[in-house]
This record gives sequence, structure tokens and C-alpha cells, in this order.
Amino acid sequence: MSTGNLDFEQFRVFLEKACGILLGENKQYLVSSRLNKLMEQQGIKSLGELVQRIQTQPRGGLREQVVDAMTTNETLWFRDTYPFEVLKNKVIPEFIKNNPGQRLRIWSAACSSGQEPYSISMAIDEFERTNLGQLKMGAQIVATDLSGAMLNNCKTGEYDSLAIARGLSQERLQRYFDTKGPGRWAIKPPIRSRVEFRSYNLLDSYAPLGKFDIVFCRNVLIYFSAQVKKDILMRIHGTLKPGGYLFLGASEALNGLPDHYQMVQCSPGIIYQAK
Repeated sequence: MSTGNLDFEQFRVFLEKACGILLGENKQYLVSSRLNKLMEQQGIKSLGELVQRIQTQPRGGLREQVVDAMTTNETLWFRDTYPFEVLKNKVIPEFIKNNPGQRLRIWSAACSSGQEPYSISMAIDEFERTNLGQLKMGAQIVATDLSGAMLNNCKTGEYDSLAIARGLSQERLQRYFDTKGPGRWAIKPPIRSRVEFRSYNLLDSYAPLGKFDIVFCRNVLIYFSAQVKKDILMRIHGTLKPGGYLFLGASEALNGLPDHYQMVQCSPGIIYQAK
């Protein structure tokens, strides 16, 4: 596969327009590793030829395959731990106090292979086990990702031993999963049924998603330019109910939007409350 400078620049422009992801100038190896197999199957010799093929055959399905390949990321169960403890110990009790008789709505944006929304669902179950009857109307988790292929895998709720090993305790495995065969497990229906998966581009309008009490948008904003990141954070604010909470990744910070969010120290961790 050829990744000449001009071809690579063309591909960078295409990817940013398609899904907002801004590739670094030194990411040729990443592009090669993600697209080599697909380009071989299609008989495409260079990135320039790939971009040209997508432009001349916009409905041929190649565009979606390329975006899928470039945006697919494995993630962890209960990544960084503290967001799920903060959710159980602070945010859900606060929601119940301020919104009696309402259903909790949570958006897991860029949910990747599904570990985040399913971890949220397990955390809600753990809260309910120790606070019987408090979350009277239950909870809905809307999980979105750009990758249609990834979402189809998420919906099954099935994972192999490699994926299971990435952050899931033995206790949670036994409580929340059924064995599906050698080295394969499936999320139990009560945990899975709380999550609704939808294909969604973070560059699109969020209006069809409705309003949320909590948004998890973790470890995805790092892939966008500063302007796109700010735009996404402004539009997430528009989806949050007043006083709702935004969870970002442990290495991500929200700067420059003091009229929209206030920082809340949770020790450990930081979350952001919509003004």
C-alpha cells in the first residue's frame, strides 16, 4: 500500500470531513495497519486511489467500510473505575432526589465495542441492589457509535475471553454474564435490555436523541480538532437537562466554556455539570 505525502494528505482531509477525526501527520503506519486488508481486497494500490474511488462511487459502501476501519477501537470494562463509582455514589442519588418519579436517561457517546454502556448498566444494577426501589422508573442508556459493524457486535452482547479480560472482575463476570461456549460469554438480558444502540456521527445534529440527565463522552474528543471539540461540547450541553452531568476521559479537560459547564471535583476524578 502506497502512502505518499500527497495521498496521505488527501486521506486526512477525507477522514476529517467524513467523521471529524483529525489524523496526525505521523499516522501513516496507523492508516496502513487499519486499511491494508481492505485495500488489498478492493485491488486499490494507494490512498489517493482509495479517496478517488470513494468520491466516484459514493454509494458503493467503501466509504462506510473505511470509516469503520479507522474508528473501531477496543475499550475496557469500567475504564478508570472512578466514573462508575461517582455515578453510583453521587450522581444517581442526586438525580433521584431532584427528579422524583422520572426515568434516568444516559447517553454513552462513541461507545466503541460496548463495554462502556454495559458497564454503566451494571453500575446501575449495583446501585439498585443496595437501594431497593429508589430508582422507581428505571434507566435508559442510549449508546451511539459511528461504526455500524461494531454496533451490530454490541447488540449481541457477546464477548470472547480476550475482551472479557480487559477490566472485568470475576465477581461481575459471574453475576452479569452467561456462558455461550468455550471462551465466550453473553451479557444477561436485564443488563442488555437497558441499553439501546444507535449508529450516530458526532458531527450530526443531536436533536433526534432527545434530552439526557448524564452524558459519557470519554476518550473520543482527543481525536478531533480544537474547533470540532468545542462544537461537540456545546452541542452536548444542548442535550443535557439543567444540572445534568458530563463525564470526560481521565486525560481530557473541558476548557473555554465557563458559561456552559462547571467543574465538580469528586476525589478521585472530575465531572462537569451543565449550567
